[in-house]
Amino acid sequence: MNWNQLLSLKRYGDNHTRLRIEQDETRLGFEVDYDRIIFSDSFRSLQDKTQVIPLSKTDFVHTRLTHSLEVSVVARSLGRIVGEKILKKHPKLNDLGYKMNDFGAIVATAALAHDIGNPPFGHSGEKAIGEYFINGNGAKYKSDLSPKQWQDLVDFEGNANGFRILTETKEGIEGGLRLSYATLGTFIKYPKESLPKKPTSHIADKKYGVFQSELNFFNELAQDLGLISTGKNGDIAFKRHPLAYLVEAADDICYTIIDFEDGINLGLIEEEFALEYLIKLVKDTINSEKYYQLKHKKDRLSYLRALAIGTLIGEATRVFLENEDAILNGDFPHSLLDKCKYEAQINDIIKISVEKIYKSREVIEKELVGYSIISKLLDVFLTAINNKFENKMSNYDKLILNLLPENLQKPPKTLYLRTLTICGFVASLTDGFAFQLYKKINS
Repeated sequence: MNWNQLLSLKRYGDNHTRLRIEQDETRLGFEVDYDRIIFSDSFRSLQDKTQVIPLSKTDFVHTRLTHSLEVSVVARSLGRIVGEKILKKHPKLNDLGYKMNDFGAIVATAALAHDIGNPPFGHSGEKAIGEYFINGNGAKYKSDLSPKQWQDLVDFEGNANGFRILTETKEGIEGGLRLSYATLGTFIKYPKESLPKKPTSHIADKKYGVFQSELNFFNELAQDLGLISTGKNGDIAFKRHPLAYLVEAADDICYTIIDFEDGINLGLIEEEFALEYLIKLVKDTINSEKYYQLKHKKDRLSYLRALAIGTLIGEATRVFLENEDAILNGDFPHSLLDKCKYEAQINDIIKISVEKIYKSREVIEKELVGYSIISKLLDVFLTAINNKFENKMSNYDKLILNLLPENLQKPPKTLYLRTLTICGFVASLTDGFAFQLYKKINS
């Protein structure tokens, strides 16, 4: 892979080449991408979607929105640091007009959107959608779908749904948000379709990043960016865009440190116990005198959080730059933090978060509520839209369909697209609105 191709400013539908040297510096294309996401409905809905605690009313607990903004800030720093070094190593990029901040803008934008496809109720929302098709009423659709279409549903993936949101052509709207190819490539952490599942141990094969409905454009995007094809026997898969490693690192840094911080603030993790683990992570940079002058838990946590994030940014960029050639060749199978010198400390923090936060009674109880809500919503809306397609709607179905946005009330022509459309609608709901809709239907 080569950087000039990977930094493509091309957008869906372009019939001319966009050159970096011709860009308006006051309205740079990569920054336009950021603006388009910020003003999108899908991004706005993240303000009421779970990061850790579903339906939490505690004001300091992170939502998907605050998490995404923080990941974007970290990603921007990662991109700029890496960009500065890459431009020195590949001076021809300077001649083409590329600047350090281009890398920051691309990675920050992809990071801003990284959770845009996630359903309500946290990661349990993805599992709840899959469970409906595996063991719920959705199992009846299996025989009418191809194996890959079925896998899209039973292993519903927020990353693939995010790519669909960013790129889906709708009536009057060609190419979705029409983001630059560089940003879209950076967004795709898992550049493959849903089958085969985990064909290798490479980090890019851990999950999948595109539904069957977006395969044609995905293939065009990957070819234009010069991503390395890894698909066999007709399957579609590629090596990652190198900057996707930085988005992943930014996300890993934030959820490792900030979910941990939320657990402390919620009282799920004892402060002294938790601070001990954070101090291990920042032992090389902490100013002990300054730290012990801080009298309040919130101030101590903020200080350690800032140091920890700064430390991990430095480590992630070091690992990326030391392995740039391998990454460009598609031969780096790990996440960046898996190869940093603080891997053991990170794993210790994640282990505590899993035990004390993600498996806490409060989280489990609210995730159970999410399962019931998602299953019910999928059932009534899928039944109604399929009955409309088959011209056998009941009066109840008509009422249910009126709860859908107007642009979703016309049934797509295939069962797969009808099913994926309803899954996408349910995934788009905020935690609170999904709960309200469920109560209306069950009242």
